[in-house]
Amino acid sequence: METYQHLSIKEWALEDRPREKLISKGLASLSDAELLAILIGSGSARESAVELSKKILRDCKNNLHTLGKKSVNDLKTGYHGIGEAKAISIVASLELGRRRKLQETETRPKISCSKDVSNIFQPILGDIHHEEFWVLMLNRSNQVIAKNKVSQGGLSGTVIDVRLILKSAIDHLASSIVLCHNHPSGNVQPSDADTKVTKKMSEAGRIMDIPVLDHIIVTDGSYFSYADEGMI
Repeated sequence: METYQHLSIKEWALEDRPREKLISKGLASLSDAELLAILIGSGSARESAVELSKKILRDCKNNLHTLGKKSVNDLKTGYHGIGEAKAISIVASLELGRRRKLQETETRPKISCSKDVSNIFQPILGDIHHEEFWVLMLNRSNQVIAKNKVSQGGLSGTVIDVRLILKSAIDHLASSIVLCHNHPSGNVQPSDADTKVTKKMSEAGRIMDIPVLDHIIVTDGSYFSYADEGMI
């Protein structure tokens, strides 16, 4: 039976040593495959870690969002040289990158159009496999005070509580809010349930003097805006 041994970093060709390249030339000099190879650590007798990383990325059409959709099982069963530990490292690193997007920046972004909202939420919601419902809290200058996940559901829906959303807005002293949720199916068009929720939240917001400026539905590649369509 043919056997394979993992190659250590010292056994890689000089051009396949991304750790050394990172130290000597900096992070910006590394390709996506080289960064992924650092996570993998070693390849096999068949191919180096860089070659294996290129194969994984090629299968994902060189798109990190697509890679972010792969599970531990997808990675460890789909590639020779990727065991459970390496697969977990890849998945955990991509999740860490996603969570980084959740952190508030030092300067509060200002919302002036639906695209601004999409830019915030697509990196967070675009490639996950279940629905999540979020609320963006804005001050009087339409700057983001906070963004809160208010519910999480399955593949086809989530349940929201209007009272909890408004309580959160009041707690943050928000002057207005923007609703956002994702469609894992990739269909950006709103459902009847989406429209009912939008209407219910808009009516409650008017009563509490916390207007709902928009409701954005995001998918991996596009978004839908109730405000842009004149539906709010």
